[in-house]
Order: sequence, then C-alpha cells, then structure tokens
Amino acid sequence: MPIKKLKEYLDKNKIKYVAVSHSKAYTAMEIAASAHISGKDLAKTVMVKIDGKMAMAVLPASQKVDFDLLKKAVMAKQVEIASEGEFKNLFPECELGAMPPFGNLYGLDVYVAKSLAEDEEIVFNAGSFTELIRLSFQDYEKLVMPKVLKFSSEK
Repeated sequence: MPIKKLKEYLDKNKIKYVAVSHSKAYTAMEIAASAHISGKDLAKTVMVKIDGKMAMAVLPASQKVDFDLLKKAVMAKQVEIASEGEFKNLFPECELGAMPPFGNLYGLDVYVAKSLAEDEEIVFNAGSFTELIRLSFQDYEKLVMPKVLKFSSEK
C-alpha cells in the first residue's frame, strides 16, 4: 500500500502518526541506519507460512524469527519463511519486501514479537524503501489486532 493509501487509512481511523522519509535502503538494518533509528526500534515484516497459510511475523530489525518458537507459540505443525514469489502478488501496490505490517487489510494473520509490544511506538516501512511511519504501539494494536507472542531472538 503506497504511503498515500496507508495515510488515508490512518487518518480515517483518527490515528496520530509521523511519516519519515529517508534515502533508499533495502535491508531492515540499512533502513534503520538511514532513518537514524535503532535496529531494535524498527519493525520489519517477515512473510511466513504457518501450516501452509500465509501470515506476517513482525519483529525488531535487529532480531530474527525463531521458527521453533513461533511453531510452538501458534501450535502449528510447520512454520517456514515464504518466498517472494509466494507473496509478491498479495501486495501489488508495495515495493517487494517493504509492505507495512497491516495484514488485517489483506486478510492475513499478524504475529508481533513480544519485544516490540513492550515499546511505546512502532516504526515500519510504509510500502516503499524510502518512507517509514511512526505511531503508538497502542494505536497499531487497536487497528491490526495482532497476536503478541515470543518468537524472535537476537541475530
């Protein structure tokens, strides 16, 4: 969802946010550095398949998905990372890999790392590799209704 569409959604729901533009960067840690944000404060969205069903795992850029922890937390038989080919058509208006963690808008389950939920704010890609959105975690949680679980670990 390009930033315009995301901003309209946030405005419609009366959510206060800040848009942050930065120079083009592709990895979560490069984006954090470009935007002068700590890697633990930038949320990245990792597309996963849980028992064959696509879902979003949202965690700090400085961490990685622990697939065994996620599998136990959601009581699944299988959890694996999704390939770009498997999800690129789900987000046609976003740059591949820069989709915002709003799976609710795409009919996807969203799982948020417990460590992110402990922060007052969440900062994430806004559909491109040059723009971020910052808003309160409480507002994000109200809109997306993610399942907060422990499934990440330090890289």
